[in-house]
Amino acid sequence: MRDLGTVDLLVIGGGVNGAGIARDAAGRGLSVVLCEAADLAEGTSSRSGKLVHGGLRYLEYYEFRLVREALKEREVLLRAAPHIIWPMRFVLPHSPEQRPAWLVRLGLFLYDHLGGRQRLPGTRSLDLRSAPEGRIIAERFTRAFEYSDCWVDDSRLVVLNALDARERGATILTRTEAVAATRAGDVWQVTLRGRGATPGAETRGPETRGAETRGTETRLTARGVVNAAGPWVDRVIRNVTRSNAARRVRLVKGSHIVTKKFWDGPQAYLFQNTDRRVIFVNPYLDDLALIGTTDIAYEGDAGAVAVDEAEVGYLLDAVNRYVKTPLRPDDVLHRFAGVRPLLEDDADNPSAVTRDYVFDIDAVDGRAPLMSVFGGKITTFRELAERGLDRLRPYYPEMRPAWTAGVPLPGGDMPGADFERFLSGFRSRHRSLPADLARHYARLYGTRAERLLDGAASAAELGRHFGGLLYEREVAYLMDEEWAQSAADVLERRTKHGLRLDAAQRAALEAWIAARSDAGIAAG
Repeated sequence: MRDLGTVDLLVIGGGVNGAGIARDAAGRGLSVVLCEAADLAEGTSSRSGKLVHGGLRYLEYYEFRLVREALKEREVLLRAAPHIIWPMRFVLPHSPEQRPAWLVRLGLFLYDHLGGRQRLPGTRSLDLRSAPEGRIIAERFTRAFEYSDCWVDDSRLVVLNALDARERGATILTRTEAVAATRAGDVWQVTLRGRGATPGAETRGPETRGAETRGTETRLTARGVVNAAGPWVDRVIRNVTRSNAARRVRLVKGSHIVTKKFWDGPQAYLFQNTDRRVIFVNPYLDDLALIGTTDIAYEGDAGAVAVDEAEVGYLLDAVNRYVKTPLRPDDVLHRFAGVRPLLEDDADNPSAVTRDYVFDIDAVDGRAPLMSVFGGKITTFRELAERGLDRLRPYYPEMRPAWTAGVPLPGGDMPGADFERFLSGFRSRHRSLPADLARHYARLYGTRAERLLDGAASAAELGRHFGGLLYEREVAYLMDEEWAQSAADVLERRTKHGLRLDAAQRAALEAWIAARSDAGIAAG
């Protein structure tokens, strides 16, 4: 049994909301511990549609405030992390059977003007009979609208928040589950249990790595607890804190498929389906396409969610309604599903459930607060963290003011938030690196790519090549600096190399990681 002593705040949940809250709280001067039962972003936060957007379709549900705030956050995040967030243009072919043209124009006008758009171009109309964006579109669709939103590497967004939290003094505990939290006067007595068996599950930094093993228990005392467990927020309330909450979550499954990219150009597409839902078709890793998402009520284990064949058919049918060359089931290269923990508002249609968020604060005589987070979306995570901590200010009068709106995330400190200019300079400094490898490092790590290279001048100096663009140097960096412990941590969340490696290459990577971990344990 280890004892971490007393901290100001325990954050339960290592998704985007939990990591964002930990970062903000640490920067406000609070001592923070974040615990995550699995890996960072292993749940919903790595299984999104990978967009920072206002939510154009939410205007139909009169969610004007939510859309406005999300559009404002789109600008903030684009400045904060230009290496993992970048502009994307979306082509929306007009389908009069779903929505009249005047309604689409009105929605896009509001979308352009609600959030104080600064860096992104506005809407324009396209004649699909002559515009290059119309080459793949069926001839019966002759008109389209093009508007702006942003792409985001969702799981790296979580990791960057956790990195910044750690560098501001927070303790990040992955593969560590909160199993009990009991109020004792004006504090919480908390028991955590390790679920990992390899180095890295407990770390404030590289100097303390390697202490946590499966089943090891840790105690701490916390002045307050934030329950940001996403789909498991209700479970934490019932089984860990054994408290009550006025709110509850509604679980909605969203599934995506990946195919080869079947059009030319950098644009994405937004297709209106016959059920009035919309389907995004986005460029993904240069030569792939990410297609999603579904909206299905879900009542199972959030950790066991999977794409079913009916969902694949639904997504293919939605795309094939618009394109000249239909996609077939065997075109699907990869699929993934996530469970969105939406705020229960008793809407009949899962697509109409609000993407807004609320906080439920349970405290006794103004002491030992438990703040549970219900709802939210990836675009508004920073604002959610800021507002949540402002709600906790009465319990932490010494807490410093909000600060995250103007501070870049790790690797995002580029002049003018100009990624292409940064990339040009990075390539000039590393001319011996292959161009695609240099771009990969710049995209994932931004200005911190220099730390990863650590003086390496060419691919030959990066160690063992595991396939694709993955070399030993990057894996070691992710293990040493970003809490990676398994091949899945590296291939599916810290990077997307998993889409390029075959089964034998994945197995070789797993064996290498296990050997390195064993060597670390022996040395420690």
